[in-house]
Formats: sequence, C-alpha cells, structure tokens
Amino acid sequence: MEHKPKDDTSQNKKKHGAGENMGSVLLKNCYYIWPGIDDEPLENTDILIKGNQIKKIEKNIIEEAQRVIDCSNHVVLPGLVNTHHHFYQTLTRNLPAVQNAKLFDWLVHLYDIWKHIDEEAVFYSSLLAMGELLKTGCTLSTDHHYLYPRGIDCDIMATQFKAAQILGLRFSPARGSMSLSKKDGGLPPDSVVQDEETILWDSERVIRKFHDPGELSMKKIILAPCSPFSVTRNLMKETVALARRYNVRLHTHLAETADENEYCVSVYGQRPLALMEDCAFIGEDVSYAHGVFFNDDELTLLKETQTHIAHCPTSNMRLGSGICRVSDMRAKGINVALGVDGSASNDSSDMLGELRNGLLLARVKYGASAMSVDDILKMATQNGAKLLNFERVGKIRPDYAADLAVFNINRMEYAGSLSDPAAALIFSGYNHGTDYTLVNGKVVVDQGRLTGFNEDAIRDKANALSLKIRRRHISHGSGKIGKPC
Repeated sequence: MEHKPKDDTSQNKKKHGAGENMGSVLLKNCYYIWPGIDDEPLENTDILIKGNQIKKIEKNIIEEAQRVIDCSNHVVLPGLVNTHHHFYQTLTRNLPAVQNAKLFDWLVHLYDIWKHIDEEAVFYSSLLAMGELLKTGCTLSTDHHYLYPRGIDCDIMATQFKAAQILGLRFSPARGSMSLSKKDGGLPPDSVVQDEETILWDSERVIRKFHDPGELSMKKIILAPCSPFSVTRNLMKETVALARRYNVRLHTHLAETADENEYCVSVYGQRPLALMEDCAFIGEDVSYAHGVFFNDDELTLLKETQTHIAHCPTSNMRLGSGICRVSDMRAKGINVALGVDGSASNDSSDMLGELRNGLLLARVKYGASAMSVDDILKMATQNGAKLLNFERVGKIRPDYAADLAVFNINRMEYAGSLSDPAAALIFSGYNHGTDYTLVNGKVVVDQGRLTGFNEDAIRDKANALSLKIRRRHISHGSGKIGKPC
C-alpha cells in the first residue's frame, strides 16, 4: 500500500508553488538512494535539504524541517540531466506526413509548419516540454532553440526563462541560429533564418542578460549554430570567438546522418568533424548532438580535445538515423551524456524513458554486457552536468544542489523487481513519472503533479496552439490536419 507523506497534517497542507523557497525539506527513510556512480547505494536513509543544497545524508536525522516527506516506498536518484531538446517541437508531434521520413525530408516538411510559431507557442511549448521533463525526473535541461521566424514579436529567451522560472526547472538553453536558407544552399526557408550580424548581436545580448556562471546557477547560456547545413562557416567561427570571450559553452548538431556527411563533403570538401576543427568549434567547452557517423580517427580526436557528445537514442531510432557508437566512445574516455531531442523526432520528453532506450540500444549494437544500469544513470546525471558545466549537480552529496528525482517503487509494475531497486526503474515499469521532483531545494512535482502551473491548462492550450499552427500551414499550402481529442 502506498504511504502518504507523514507530515500532511493541517499545518503542512499549504501548497508550495515552484517559485516558493521552502527553506528545509526532509526526505525521511528513503527506501533506496542511488547517489552516483562513485558512491555506494543507501537504504533506509534520510536526506536533509536546507535552502537549495543537500546538507545531510544519514539514518534517523533528528532535525526540524518545514516539509517532511515519507520516502519509505521510494527510490531517490540525482535529478536527471537532459542535454539536447527542441521544446517548440512539442506542438508538432506525431504528424502523419513525417512519421516515416528520414531527417532531411522531415526537416524540409516541418520548417514550413514551424515558421508559423509565435510568442504564445514558444511559451506553452516550453511549459509542456519542461513539465514532461520534470515529471519524469529531469531537473536540469537545455533547449536548442534555433528557429526565429520573421515577424515574431517577443524575446524568445526571456519567454523560455519565464516558463522555467514558473515551473522551477534549472535551465541552460542554447541560443541557436540559422543563417543559410534554401536560396543559399541550406534547408530552411528564408522566413526562419537571420543574418549573421543579428545572430551575433542577440547572442551577446542573451549572455549579458541571462548567463549566471555560479556553481548553483539556475540560468546558463550556450551558443549553438544549428548545423553545418544551416549556417555558414563564418558564423561558426564568429560564434566560437564570442562564446569563448564570455566563457560560455558551445553546441551544434553533428554527424547525425549519412546525408549530413555527404553534404559536408560535397559543399566544404570535408567531413563534418574536420569542418568543426577548422572553425575551432571543438574542445572541452563544446558538445555535439547525435554523433552517429564518426569514424575511428574522429573518435580519437574527440577524446584528445575532450569534446562532449549528447546522445539521443530515441530520436536516432525514430528517424532511422543509425546507432551512436556509445560503447566505443566510453571506452576511449569521451564524455557521453543523454538527450531526449526534439519532440517531433522523439514525440515525448520522457527522460526516464530515454535512459531505458539508451541502455537497450547500446546492447543491440554491442551485446548484453555493453552497458549497465549504473552506466546509463551516470550518463544521465554527472555526465550531463559535466557537459553543461554544472559542477555541483548530478550527485546526491552534501553541499550539492538539492536536485532529486523521487520514484514510488511500491507499484504493481515493479513487483518482483526489487532485488535491485534502481535497475527496476530502467528495466521494469511503464509509468515513468516521479512522485516528487525537487529542484534547487523546491518541490516542483508534488505527488505526481506540477506545482508551478496547471497541467490541464498546459494540455488544452498546447492542443489549441498545435491546431492553430497546422491550420496556418494549410492556409498557405496543402495537406490535412487532425483534431485534438
């Protein structure tokens, strides 16, 4: 039988919204804690949180707290870290026209729909993606937003940070960019690209306005030209110079498909990684999304330069792009983290589900012993924190950020799996939602529900905006739309 939190007396039933600092939280008698790859799991142990940090991890902590949560039926993980996403794509999930398309065809079709997004679409798609991430155990996420439709009348980064603040997500978005439209040999239409001067000016603006380099920062900025087939070589170089002037991270899509390799060889006379090396877009401050088509020499270069990989297994399967050489990368010491990727090539923002797919896909390529649960948990926690440059995130330790994912293991779908409770979350179960998610010491998912925004309102608004965008697309072309239920 599920236990309700023991402290839920009348004086403790006050709603704690995502924006409220609760001061102290005590997770009492945690059934099982996976603190990180370097520390032994703990059983029947308490976690005391004060402010935004973990203060004690001990048995039988005797100390007053403003909120006490009975975790005797719960597995506690460090908050999961998502290193690649496109939030706006939540509004174009599961479109029949591209359910069976490969990447380039998929992009060409969807760009003509995405060009119709507006401020409201950015805000609610961000709430939707962030909400799903928080409810599946993710506490820190990036978002690679590279789409800036002509005429959109808002500060897109500010809109996304507003959503993150409302829901309580630790957020490190990538200011993406596209400068190479169809007329210049790229894939996107003219209406969603920007000129290089505008891109660089706004990239510097968002760094100066939002970036906080602190250890427990809730806001960090990344600069992220979209891909070798949507920006110029010059923009890559200028973005590198700007990012390093302000000491912020760099990110781009790279080596995702065989088509991309062929494009780069045809246009630049180089494979994608050689192009990045020429642009100085490589190093310990750089991460590449996907990285499916690297050869052995390129893996050696990634290791030597300490460049990171954001592995997106579900998206790669969905688009038939191939299987990232994760085991080869890990054997060389390359830092590989996890990303759910955009919700039009994954169709969900299920972070715990991404761990399961990552584990199983590695075994498809390399065999049953290729990846363990500890391996995939490390990728999804401390490796992700390292990629995004958050030093005190990704482990359950005193003085680390109080970012925790708390899953109820006392459910029918986990029966028979409790010989290894952390592994049960990956191998067993079908509901990947947390009972509680804590970010920066605040309870942002409480008994399975977001505390910062009404979930039904997010659902209804997202459905309405999805239909609105598709209708705009139909009015400018041809096709079919489906009504939301």
